[in-house]
Amino acid sequence: MTTDPGLRRLALRTMLAAFQGHTAPEWATGLLGEGLAGYTLFGFNVAEPVQLAGLTAQLRAARRDTLIAIDEEGGDVTRLAHRTGSPYPGNAALGAIGDLDLTRRVYHSIGRELADVGINLNLAPTVDVNTATDNPVIGTRSFGADPVRVAAHAAAAVVGLQQAGVAACAKHFPGHGATIADSHLELPTVDVTPQLLRDRELPPFAAVIAAGTKAIMTAHIRVPAITGDEPATFSEKLLVDVLRREYGFTGTVVTDALEMQGAARAAGGIGPAAVRALAAGADLLCLGADIDLEITEHVASAIAGAIADGTLPVARVEQAVARNQALAAWTHGIEEIELSPRLGYDAARRAVSVEGSLTGFEQPFVVQLRAGHTIAEGAVPWGLSPHLDGTPQLAVAADETSAGALIDAAAGRPIVLVGRHTHRNPAARSLAEQLAAVHPLAVVEMGWPAGWRPSGVKAFVTTYGASHANGRAAAEILGLVS
Repeated sequence: MTTDPGLRRLALRTMLAAFQGHTAPEWATGLLGEGLAGYTLFGFNVAEPVQLAGLTAQLRAARRDTLIAIDEEGGDVTRLAHRTGSPYPGNAALGAIGDLDLTRRVYHSIGRELADVGINLNLAPTVDVNTATDNPVIGTRSFGADPVRVAAHAAAAVVGLQQAGVAACAKHFPGHGATIADSHLELPTVDVTPQLLRDRELPPFAAVIAAGTKAIMTAHIRVPAITGDEPATFSEKLLVDVLRREYGFTGTVVTDALEMQGAARAAGGIGPAAVRALAAGADLLCLGADIDLEITEHVASAIAGAIADGTLPVARVEQAVARNQALAAWTHGIEEIELSPRLGYDAARRAVSVEGSLTGFEQPFVVQLRAGHTIAEGAVPWGLSPHLDGTPQLAVAADETSAGALIDAAAGRPIVLVGRHTHRNPAARSLAEQLAAVHPLAVVEMGWPAGWRPSGVKAFVTTYGASHANGRAAAEILGLVS
């Protein structure tokens, strides 16, 4: 069936697509000329600042009011610094410090970096209240477990970004922090009453709305008391009745990536997911990372077809387009603030906490436990290795080594064990317990802090994140940086 050209153009204006490479392929710039709202850039689009600025200029040459989005949260989720790790601490570190002006300045600095390379929409900050210690996808991306603290820092982050002229997109509405499943892979459930949702998950969204956030991103999670078996992304009750009518949000509602299984599987594919999200009240459809011309055209055709057969009211799509165009047209005077190039590193050092004593660890043997990464984070370098000045070190998998082997390798030196979400890994916990029982041990935790501490450990260092800045801060605290 032939797609109506006018409806296809209308559909394209609701979509954020993606492409591979450091320059835009011809089809990508061509779609902008046909009305595509814009693109989300990922690590595979980023080599260095000059290249990235050239890429965004190429996209804007195709259409000036293009939305160019990126996930630049600082901390563990970075696209600009995906090869080295972010020079900024993440939200958990900022929340632990508790300095709202510092949070604003860090996000303002991130915003300035984005503006300098031509990006106008940051899919950040993460404002989820991380109440599940074993949350596999939020963790250190959150400002903390206290709704009041998270709300205050969320508002400061939004103000900082938007002072730099970059639109903020607070995520993930109505709150992904209580989940123990990853919506990239399945549909998580937050089985709470509407009142608990309002008391615990929603205060940060009220705060960012009051702070003037230009966009809010949906979560592919279900809240049975409100959404039934559907994800929030498909819930008119949440996106319209709660977010717009109850909380007064007038900006752009952006979906989390529709290729994620929390949405695509629930709808029966990315095309139906796009239609259902628009019908529920979403405005800007983030398709995801693994997107090409064929998928983009498939989604556009699905939307156009739904409009044509009456499944999706044309007025609803026109409303979405108007909000997306207003977002693209938004500009803000950049506040001139002198920022230290060490802002992020200084902030990361302020976040570090030390339990116990590091006396005796002046010449340690550093052991880094290998750890995986979430789809949101991607494979970004982490740890102390880039910051050590000749200190002997070893990277191992916890389930492929033994305490005895590490003690032998240490050759009489005390051991600093560096991990990430160590409490979630039984092999890592066991290894730490065995080491602490027979050898001087300090643990550096670079993931979400939990209550677990190995018995007999001499010192426990918490960084609240695994960015480049967090790693350097830990190395400095240990006295291992010249």
